[in-house]
Amino acid sequence: MSKATLTISSKNYSSWSLRGWLICKLAGLEFEEERVPVDDPSARAELLLLSPSFLVPRLQHEGVTVWDTLAIAAFLHELFPDAHLLPPDRAARAHCLSVAGEMHSGFANLRSALPMNIKGRYPGFKVWAGAQADIERILAIWRGCLAAHGGPYLIGNRPSLADAMYAPVCSRFTTYDVKLDDTCDAYRARIMSHPVMQEWIAGAMAEPEELEELDAEF
Repeated sequence: MSKATLTISSKNYSSWSLRGWLICKLAGLEFEEERVPVDDPSARAELLLLSPSFLVPRLQHEGVTVWDTLAIAAFLHELFPDAHLLPPDRAARAHCLSVAGEMHSGFANLRSALPMNIKGRYPGFKVWAGAQADIERILAIWRGCLAAHGGPYLIGNRPSLADAMYAPVCSRFTTYDVKLDDTCDAYRARIMSHPVMQEWIAGAMAEPEELEELDAEF
């Protein structure tokens, strides 16, 4: 029996659940999933951006409870340093933490205008100006990371915390048909096709729940 439990909500809609789940998978942690149903008031508030704090993801490991994606990543980096959630090189680690932190605390317009919806497809979706500015900043981060560290992932040749933090953005760009340059589109495709991401997507596609507020016909 696993010594760890990760509490998440919807695989289709919850970007924070995806981040926490990817962090655990990339660390190599064996864990059981515990789902909070979409109709739970707290989960619904989180998914609809109505809650100022996130109750998921939440990791329980050998009597320790950790919530918030960055806290989970720091905790697991201590347990599994060879997984390179945070790179061993100081400069690369600082870059990784900086871009992860920017995603953690920013891009509110993107989150509001392009909510995560893995099942959804909106070709030709019109992105409003506020969200477009967020998109341009994210693409600049991607290009800067790939140029500085040589790819194919944001901080080098292994997925890290940075990739886990931006994976939901890759999903959003796919859902809403966001036009990307070749470098960024190749990175988006690489993340979306990663076996661990494919595992999450399969789970999202199998979910019966729907949130009408996030399935609107734009």
